[in-house]
Amino acid sequence: MKIKEVETIIVNNVPPYQGGILWLFVKLITDEGIVGLGERPSGNAKNLEAQVRLIKDLGEQFVIGASPFEIEKLWQTIFASRHDYRHPGLDMTPALSAIEMACWDIVGKATGQPIYNLLGGRCHDKLRAYAYMPSEGIWERPEKAGEIAVQLVEEGNTACKFDPFQPIFPNPSDFSLKTIRHVAKIFQCIRDAVGDELEVGIGTHGQFSTAGAIRVAKVLEEFDPFWFEEPVPPENIDEMARVAAHTSIPIATGERLVTKFEFAQLLKKQAAQILQLDVGQCGGILESKKIAGMAEAHYAMIAPHMYCGPVAAAAAVQLDTCSPNFLIQEYNGTGLHQEIFKEPIRFERGYVIPPTGPGLGLELDEAALKRHT
Repeated sequence: MKIKEVETIIVNNVPPYQGGILWLFVKLITDEGIVGLGERPSGNAKNLEAQVRLIKDLGEQFVIGASPFEIEKLWQTIFASRHDYRHPGLDMTPALSAIEMACWDIVGKATGQPIYNLLGGRCHDKLRAYAYMPSEGIWERPEKAGEIAVQLVEEGNTACKFDPFQPIFPNPSDFSLKTIRHVAKIFQCIRDAVGDELEVGIGTHGQFSTAGAIRVAKVLEEFDPFWFEEPVPPENIDEMARVAAHTSIPIATGERLVTKFEFAQLLKKQAAQILQLDVGQCGGILESKKIAGMAEAHYAMIAPHMYCGPVAAAAAVQLDTCSPNFLIQEYNGTGLHQEIFKEPIRFERGYVIPPTGPGLGLELDEAALKRHT
C-alpha cells in the first residue's frame, strides 16, 4: 500500500470558536482507497496559507509514494533529512504530527483495529476529562465561582481549570499581593461551595517570573490546586524546576513543547510532574506514546492538551486509552465536533468514552463537512 495523494481541508468553526476559528485537516489517500485523517492545530489563522503550503511541500517531498505502515521511518525521514527540520518548532512539527496521525488512521482502518489496540491495547474504559470555569463576572463577585463549581459537579465533572490571572501578555509580569489574595478568595469560594468534590487546576500561560510564581504558589497551596500550569515561560526549564522545588502544588506543562527531546529535559530536571503534551503539535501519536513512556518511568502523569479540532482530539483519546499513566484529558468539544462526523467522540458526565471503530474511530459526514468548508 502506498500513499498517492495529500489533501488539506480548512474548516470554519462556529462560535464560541472553541479549538480555534479555523481547523486544518489533512487527508492521506492510498492507492487502495483507504483515507487517513490528520489535523494540524491551526494556531494563528493569519498564517494558515503558510501552514497549508508546508503540509503540501512535505507531502510532495516525503509522503507521496511512501507506505503508511512505515510510520517510524517516515517520521525520521521528515524530521532529520533536512537540516532545518531537525530543529523542531511549532511550525514544522505540527505539520509532521498531522501527517503521522493520518498514517495511523490508515493503518487502523487497514487492520480493522482502533489505534490504541496497535499501541498496547486499552488501559482505560473511560477517560476522565476536565471542564473550564468561565471567568466572566467571577473577579467582580467571587461567590459566582462557587455557584459555577456546584453546577459543574451536578453535570458530572470532577475537575476543572480556571485562568484567574489576566492579562496573559506581556509575560513574565508579576501580580500584586492584593491581586494574589483576591484569587485566593475565589478559590476559597469554590472550596466552600463544593469542598473536595471538584479538582481545580490553576491555568496560567508562563505569566510569572520565578519569584512571582513561587509567591503565588505559597498563597494558593492551602486550597490544594490540581496543578499549577506553566508558571513560568516554558523555554527555561531550569527556572520551572526551581518553582517545582519550592511548592507542593504539582507543576503541569507541555502544550508548547515538541518531540521527546524537549520532554526528556523537562523530566530529567524534575520541572513538572504532569505533562500536557499536545498530540497534534509534539510530533504525533507514536511520538506522544514515547513521551508518555518516558513520563511513566519518572512516575509522571499525562494530561494531554486539547485546544484543537476533533481529529487531533480523537488522536489524543487514542493515546489516553493505551497509556497507563493517563491522568485526565482536556476536553473542549462543541456542536461542530459532533456534527461533522457520523459517530463523533462521546462525552458523558465528565468522561470521554474511547471509540471502538478502526483507526481514529472517526468517519466524516461529507455533506455536513461541506457546509463548513
